[in-house]
Amino acid sequence: MRASNLNSFISIRVSSVPTWLAGALILLSIPNAFADSDFSTFWQKFKPAVTGGDKAAVAEMTKFPLSMPYGVKAVKNKENFLRRYDEIFKGEANAAQCFAKVEPRKESAKRYEIYCPFKDTPNDMENAPSRFMFELTKGGWRFVGLDNINE
Repeated sequence: MRASNLNSFISIRVSSVPTWLAGALILLSIPNAFADSDFSTFWQKFKPAVTGGDKAAVAEMTKFPLSMPYGVKAVKNKENFLRRYDEIFKGEANAAQCFAKVEPRKESAKRYEIYCPFKDTPNDMENAPSRFMFELTKGGWRFVGLDNINE
């Protein structure tokens, strides 16, 4: 290899390292960006399904078995979910009312939660024990559980 060609080759190799490193850093940040935007897209579908009472749509965005509060049986499947819909979304909290005004809280790149007050005291956000949990699963974002943090 001639000296001028070798110098050009070395120059290309050295200058491509920062470019490669920058590209790798960008790619490493993309999964979190996609997770956030995917949750936003999921929430734009889930929220109106709950506030509008579209049980079938909500069931399609739910992972089974759905975790329930301590002492309450998990929701095993879609049929069970449809039967227990009011227990889940109109039990201690009025989820439709809460979801209309409360924003999801990011717990991690793969988990969001919403805390809702008791339905008898809908404006008492200081006492919001009903926790609705959402996780990024292999099939995308899903509603995965309901909990009462007081129990």
